[in-house]
Amino acid sequence: MTPRHPDPSPALDPLDRLLETTESLVYRDGIHATGIDAIVKASGASRKTVYAHFGSKDVLVVAALRARHNRWLHWFRTRTLAAGNDAASRLLGMFTVLESWFVDPGYHGCAFLNAAGEIGDATSAIRMLAREHKADLLAFIHETASGLDASDAARAALARQWLILIDGAIAVALVSGNATAAQDAQAAGAALLAAQGATGTPSPPLSPTH
Repeated sequence: MTPRHPDPSPALDPLDRLLETTESLVYRDGIHATGIDAIVKASGASRKTVYAHFGSKDVLVVAALRARHNRWLHWFRTRTLAAGNDAASRLLGMFTVLESWFVDPGYHGCAFLNAAGEIGDATSAIRMLAREHKADLLAFIHETASGLDASDAARAALARQWLILIDGAIAVALVSGNATAAQDAQAAGAALLAAQGATGTPSPPLSPTH
């Protein structure tokens, strides 16, 4: 399973359909390129509904990205925990999970890196949500690394380095169109683990479903 929504269903509650449509358009086309007119047309919602519930496009985008944040982290956590039975295998398995995402036809990189790159104001709610997303991802990596036989400081440093490998793989896969960026990042991660005296073998990837 990949972390993207299917096309929003007409059977959804109108507000849920509005959020899913906003998320889909923003992820595909970007925040600035997605106007309210496009969202209204694709979702079937009225402008009155949009502004009555959210007040502005930015608030709507934050709500849509919040839903993606929750869904993506749930997907990534679930798939990572299934990727191995020990800390090292699960850490390496993160890149196998990412590769299954990279080959999805709807892959457009990290929605939160993309959003942060579009918004210049570091205090905006969109940028703050992007930081929260990365902080929560780092916390999960650190949690996964807690099973390694290393000092607290070493595990914390490894988690920070792992986040850089993950974000690097996400960016390279997007720009190059090559999903094997995940394999290169995994090899770099294996070297980091070897420096800590740890090794691991992730389970074979599950076939992605769309």
